[in-house]
Amino acid sequence: MFYTNYGSRKAEDIAANSKVSLHFPWHALERQVKICGEAVKVPTSESLKYFSSRPEESQLAAWASKQSRPVSSRQLLMQQFQSMKEKFSKGEIPLPDFWGGYRIVPTTIEFWQGGGSRLHDRFKYYLQADGSWKIERLAP
Repeated sequence: MFYTNYGSRKAEDIAANSKVSLHFPWHALERQVKICGEAVKVPTSESLKYFSSRPEESQLAAWASKQSRPVSSRQLLMQQFQSMKEKFSKGEIPLPDFWGGYRIVPTTIEFWQGGGSRLHDRFKYYLQADGSWKIERLAP
């Protein structure tokens, strides 16, 4: 799961092609996990639940920032933040209609563990049509 401005570059990329991959390297441990799948928007109710759990200043920042878009100065960004702080000073901060979450629905997951002589251990999980996972060992 991750949350973003639906006008951000990442959200625009997902709108054009919802196939995504995630890579989590732990170089010091010689381990990696790679997940491939599809990014799917979560229901507004889930986005609201998460948004409401964030600190107030993070909620205000979601309103103030046009994520991934150029901003002429830090001062302008801070002015926008202050404007949102004043606008929502008398109550709850509502969920912006341009902000929400995505869930990654995985189709493959690969685990990589470094090994001596570059003989790494690699296992790839493939989601099957029946919802089960097929596991294969891959050559390094």
